[in-house]
Amino acid sequence: MLVIPRRHVAGYFHLSGEEKADLWKLVERVRGYLQEHFSPDGYNVGFNENRAAGQTIFHVHIHVIPRHEGDVEDPTGGIRNVIPGKGRYGKGSLDA
Repeated sequence: MLVIPRRHVAGYFHLSGEEKADLWKLVERVRGYLQEHFSPDGYNVGFNENRAAGQTIFHVHIHVIPRHEGDVEDPTGGIRNVIPGKGRYGKGSLDA
C-alpha cells in the first residue's frame, strides 16, 4: 500500500510537521488493516527522497509493504528488491 498526503509536494521533507504526523498515523492504520486481513510476518516501510535516492515519482508517498516468510528468495536489500525484477528502474521499465 502507499500512504499519500492530500497536498502535493515533491518529497517528505517539504511537508509540515502536522502532515508528517498525520502520515505516520495513517501508516499505523494501514499496518493494522494489513495485519488483520493478511497476517504478514513483517513489513518494509519507507520512502525515497530525490532522484539520487531512487525517487521516480515526485509526489511524496510512504510504502507499506507486507512481507511473508519465503515471499522472495532473499529479502536483503529492502524496499527496492522486495518485488522480483523491480529493484532496478530505468529505460524501458514500467515504473512511470
